[in-house]
Amino acid sequence: MAQAKRRQGRARAVNAMKRGLILDAARRVFEAEGLDGASVRAIANEAGYTPAALYFHFESKEAIYAEVLQESLERLGQAVGSAVLGVRDPAARLRGAAMAFFEFYAKNPRDLDLGFYLFRGGMKPHGLGRERDELLNAGLAGALRPMAEAAEALGADPDEANLLMVDAIAHASGLLLAHTGRIRMFAASAPDLMERYVRERIDRLAGA
Repeated sequence: MAQAKRRQGRARAVNAMKRGLILDAARRVFEAEGLDGASVRAIANEAGYTPAALYFHFESKEAIYAEVLQESLERLGQAVGSAVLGVRDPAARLRGAAMAFFEFYAKNPRDLDLGFYLFRGGMKPHGLGRERDELLNAGLAGALRPMAEAAEALGADPDEANLLMVDAIAHASGLLLAHTGRIRMFAASAPDLMERYVRERIDRLAGA
């Protein structure tokens, strides 16, 4: 019985290691080729496996992309959670959550590319299948839930808090995508503009 459990534990550890290697390889392929240009064969070659070995772990390249993106969203959630850990003041929590979202992608621009399918081909309305899309959308919403909760604590109703969260995502993403020489030529700083936006939203909620 004990030996069987040890064998099962070793098998799980080996499978987890293989999945990790595949996901690391897949991310490199997606970064180079995008979702459209990538293939299971290319990912398998990068990982040092056969395509058949990959299909043992994943049913399609979309399933692989979804897991790579899910891992990215989990790290985003950890960054946002760490930023508001122990912070009780709602305004400070809202600011911390919003700026943590912005700073995560500012420090990890390839994760922003991953989330917006920007690898080779620009911003396109890709989908990974309804079930995967719903899970990933829920993952993003969960990562940013502290922002909506802080907005509610400042007096927003649930719908307004949710819209604020969506608006903050759009605002931060726009600033991140525009953070090039073009925005700097106007003597504008993306982090400063994000800070200004968050202060304005907090002041608006406090005033209401």
